Amino acid sequence: MRTYRTRQSGFTLVEILIVVIILGILAAIVIPQFTNASEDARNNSTTSQLQTLRSQVELFKLQHRDQFPSDGATAGVGNFAWAMMLVKTNDDGTTTGTPNLGPYIPTVPTNPRNSLSAVSTLAADPAAGDAAAGKGFVFSTATGKLYVTDKDEKVTAD
Repeated sequence: MRTYRTRQSGFTLVEILIVVIILGILAAIVIPQFTNASEDARNNSTTSQLQTLRSQVELFKLQHRDQFPSDGATAGVGNFAWAMMLVKTNDDGTTTGTPNLGPYIPTVPTNPRNSLSAVSTLAADPAAGDAAAGKGFVFSTATGKLYVTDKDEKVTAD
């Protein structure tokens, strides 16, 4: 009588360890790329939002006698104000009568890098790295340019 050995199929411990090591190496290579991708997406979103906001501020200025949106009674008097960008106004910045200019933005924007909306108004362009505590944006009345701050609330070079 002849006996046959039956071979059990399956993976050995060494084969399984090799596969696990290879998967670990691949994960170590791929995961940092996804981390950078989310940061890149945030930066691209910030750049796009900033370009849109700058163009809307410039449009406001063109339609309001070369004045920027401000928290004063009329355009250009006081600190930069999102509120004037959210409503219809007259060319002098008032909202009385039948205003026909604007609104320029649908909601108060939030800085994607630090989730802040407040604006600091400066008489000159800020330098990259200048502190703007509690502010998501910095506005220069000298040039009419809007800047964003980073997660540490410092002005970025955008």
